[in-house]
Amino acid sequence: MNTPTVNPHHPVVIVGAGLGGLTLARVLHVNGIESAVFDLETGRHARTQGGMLDIHAENGQVALGAAGLLDGFRALVHPGGEATRVLDQHATVHWDAADEGEGDRPEVDRGQLRDLLLDSLPETTVHWGRKAIGARPLGAGRHEVTFADGTAVTTDLLVGADGAWSRVRSLLSDAKPVYSGVSFVEADLRDADTAHPAEAAVVGHGMLFALADGKGFLAHRETDGNLHVYTALTASDDWLDSIDFADTGRAKAGVLARFDGWDESLKALVANADGRLTPRRINVLPADHRWNRVPGVTLLGDAAHLMSPFAGEGANLAMLDGAELGQALAAHPNDLEKALTVYEEALFPRSAEKAAESAAGLKTCFGEEPIARLLRLFTDAPADND
Repeated sequence: MNTPTVNPHHPVVIVGAGLGGLTLARVLHVNGIESAVFDLETGRHARTQGGMLDIHAENGQVALGAAGLLDGFRALVHPGGEATRVLDQHATVHWDAADEGEGDRPEVDRGQLRDLLLDSLPETTVHWGRKAIGARPLGAGRHEVTFADGTAVTTDLLVGADGAWSRVRSLLSDAKPVYSGVSFVEADLRDADTAHPAEAAVVGHGMLFALADGKGFLAHRETDGNLHVYTALTASDDWLDSIDFADTGRAKAGVLARFDGWDESLKALVANADGRLTPRRINVLPADHRWNRVPGVTLLGDAAHLMSPFAGEGANLAMLDGAELGQALAAHPNDLEKALTVYEEALFPRSAEKAAESAAGLKTCFGEEPIARLLRLFTDAPADND
C-alpha cells in the first residue's frame, strides 16, 4: 500500500530571492521568525545581478536599518557615485555635479547588496532552483505552491516577491503588466578607464543622462570600474523584436540607427560595448494597483507595484515592503490577518504615490524639453503644470 506524499510545510513561504524577499526574510529572522525563500535561479551566483542602485534615506535605508544591516550597507557605498552629468544629443554638457558626500541617495552595487542580505541569513533559508509555476488555496488561509521540478510545499503565509510576472499575484489580482512605451537596450564597457577612457570621460564618476527627442543614453560607473549603459527609446512594443540580438554587430547597428545625428562620443557607448546587448521592455502595473484582503497571502516589490525606473524607487520600495511586512508580522504574532491588513494599508498609498512619481520621471526624460525638465528637477525649481 502506497503512503500518500505529504508536502513539506513552512509557516512562511517567500517566492523570490530578490532584494525585497530577502529583506523580509532577514527582518523575520532578527525577530525570531523562520521563513523559507524559494527562487528559480540555480544558485546565488547563477547570473550577474548587475547595475548600481541609489538607496534612499526615506525607504531603502530605513529597511536596512530594520534588518540590522546599515553598517554593512555603508561599507558598500560607492564613493563619488552620486555625481551626475546631463548632456544633450550633441554632447554639450548642461549639468556636471560632483558627489560631495552629502547626498541622501548613495550608490551601491546591486549584487553586493544582495550578497549582504544573503550572508545575513541562515544557509538553509533560501532554496535555489525552485521555479514556482502555480499556487492554490487550501482553505483557512493556507496555500500550496508547486514548482517546475514537480515538488510542492504548503504554508500558512504565502508572500509573492516574484517580480513583474508574479505567479502569486493571480491569487489576489487580475492585473498584468503593460508596456510603458519605453524600451531599454543594456550594454557594458569593461575596465573603462583603461580600455575605454573616452567613454569613461563622457560618463564621469557617477550617472550620465544624455537625452533628446524621446530617447537617450543613461549610464553609470560601477564599483568594479565598468560602465553600465542603458540605451532608452520611446518605441513600439515590437521594436526590440525587429533586432537580432544574437548577432551583436547587427544589434549595435540596429540600435544606433535610431541615433543618427547624435555625437559620436555618445554613440560610442554602444558601438564600443563589450559583450552582447540585452533588450528590455519597461513594463508597469496600474499606479493604483491594489487588491482585497485574501487570507494567508500578500505581495511585495514588483509583484505588487511594478513601475518604471525613472524615480529610482523599485528596489527601495521592495526592501521597505519586506521590512514593514516583517515588522507587522512580528508585532502581531497571533493575528496573521491583522498583520497583513496593517502592512497593506500602508503599502497601497505609498505604492501609488511612487508609481505616479515614476510615471512623471518617464515623462521628464522622454517628453518635450528633457534637459530643461531635468535641470528644474535637480535645482528644485518649479516645473510647468503640464
